[in-house]
Amino acid sequence: MVQSMATTRAALARTYRPRNFAEMATQAHVSDTLRAAVARGRVAHAYLFSGPRGVGKTTAARVLAMALNCPNRVTEETADGLKPGEPCGRCESCERIWAGRTSLDVIEIDAASNRGVDDARDLRERAMYAPTGDERFKVYIIDEAHMLTREAWNALLKILEEPPPRVIFVFATTEPQKIQQAAAPILSRTQRFDFRRIGVDDIVARLRTILAEEGVEASDDALLPIARRADGGLRDALSLLDQVLSFSGRTVTVDDVTRVLGLIADELYLELFDILADRRAGDVFRLVQRILDEGYDLTEFYRGLTDVLRTLLIGRYDGADAMEVRDDLRQRYADVAARFEATDLLRMLALASELDTEGRFRKSANPRTMLEVLLLRFAYLDRTVAVEELLRAVGGAPPPDRSPRPAPESPGSDASSAPRRAGRGEEETAHGAGTQPRSRPTAADGSAPVASATTARPAGPPEPQARAAAPERSAATTTDAAPGVPRSADAAAALRALQRDGSRVPHGLGIFLKVARVEEQGGDRVVLSLPPGPGLERLSGDSRDARALEQAFSEALGRKVQLVVQAASAGEAVAPRRRTPEQVRADKLARIAREQPMLARAVEAWDLELLDD
Repeated sequence: MVQSMATTRAALARTYRPRNFAEMATQAHVSDTLRAAVARGRVAHAYLFSGPRGVGKTTAARVLAMALNCPNRVTEETADGLKPGEPCGRCESCERIWAGRTSLDVIEIDAASNRGVDDARDLRERAMYAPTGDERFKVYIIDEAHMLTREAWNALLKILEEPPPRVIFVFATTEPQKIQQAAAPILSRTQRFDFRRIGVDDIVARLRTILAEEGVEASDDALLPIARRADGGLRDALSLLDQVLSFSGRTVTVDDVTRVLGLIADELYLELFDILADRRAGDVFRLVQRILDEGYDLTEFYRGLTDVLRTLLIGRYDGADAMEVRDDLRQRYADVAARFEATDLLRMLALASELDTEGRFRKSANPRTMLEVLLLRFAYLDRTVAVEELLRAVGGAPPPDRSPRPAPESPGSDASSAPRRAGRGEEETAHGAGTQPRSRPTAADGSAPVASATTARPAGPPEPQARAAAPERSAATTTDAAPGVPRSADAAAALRALQRDGSRVPHGLGIFLKVARVEEQGGDRVVLSLPPGPGLERLSGDSRDARALEQAFSEALGRKVQLVVQAASAGEAVAPRRRTPEQVRADKLARIAREQPMLARAVEAWDLELLDD
């Protein structure tokens, strides 16, 4: 009879635990400080290591204990780059501490199971005994320190403030705020180090190095899902990699990782967003059924959905290269992101984030229905529409001009020949920001629209007689002038227009123009009076801000002018009066009606109201 024998091996997280400060991943602010303290003999008597799980808190404590008790500690920089203060990592003392085996001078305590006042008193009594050698240190590593009771902390206060010689305490915790609440005086008796989450790229690099030592082949596309699933914890990433290696052997593929970890394939999410872009709401039910039939967990699908929405939003803002996705799917992700406005993706992400408030989705007895409702709300979500499209629906806007626009002319050229700039309302709509008219009816999902310039598409334009009654565009605004800046011979009117529309004013100067006075002197000379202060200083002489403001006045007045800035005489500048929100809203609505008469007709015909984002 042949008997099969199974062999066991140490987990990757234990096998590849750092043996010195230099090997600690992405925690240089901690490792460099501790190494220098050991080398210079300035080690503190108590430390508090805080941070997420699996980022190296206990490892740093062990390496510190190894360095303090290593007989072969590095005293000069070595050929392989080790700096003074590093432990050798190979002597008997280092091996014992590194492996967590019994050591008389390094004691690890789990505060989750030794959290009472009696345990703290026992620790205090044991700490009074000296280390086993004159050159050694006694190090107490207390893990999960936030689990200690208030009484236990009180029992440790005195010894933490005045510890025996050559005794060091290291507290490791994932929740330092609980220590702040239970024993705030502890924080002033310790040196605190905050450990950071480890980035996805750093985790992938570390996994690649470990797999090379293990003789295993894997592409970055296969390691990327593991790094993302680890959520900043290298120990979690190594545990997941161990799980995958148990299945895949000497070659790790994307399919292996997806299958073993139960991850949802990226292709399934891309298919979902194609459904949403085409508004095929009925296919949502079939997709959810497919997810269940293939054995996927709905909670895992929901978690991946929020990650994909975030990825698409990043791609919409920063381009395909900024997305953390597989290289073979990067272009497809970019194509899907291009089918949605950034504001629509933001609204979807907000709705998805609200689904699991206080764990409602994970605790629900019927998560399938909750997920289907969320996806249907995505499918019926009102899309962001541009103001020009809204005007064309009313029937008064010309078709968009697709011809190439001429390059902007120099400031000295005739302002009437300058190309038309995009209107402020159009710019804000394109970016989903600002204040825009919106439809009062709610969206199909029952929620109020939250993105800029969103409205259900009208069934048809207003009555013909209503369109015929629409007033003509004001002669003060031409196609060559920027919206909100009328061409007028009146410098005071130009100043008021620039005060209303700050897009043409150098950044930060709008507040100073509100207390300014202006007058024309001759045909091309405009004198601007400002009270003494930062605004006057920025516009003094031939500064860049002064030239930009001169150009803005020239465009506002429709001719080239010379701007002269001077200090206002006493009593000339008047501080602006405080305006109520209702006055601001009324002014904005009046400005929209004045600058865009057809939009004003749309507001009246469709009963739109002005909302603030």
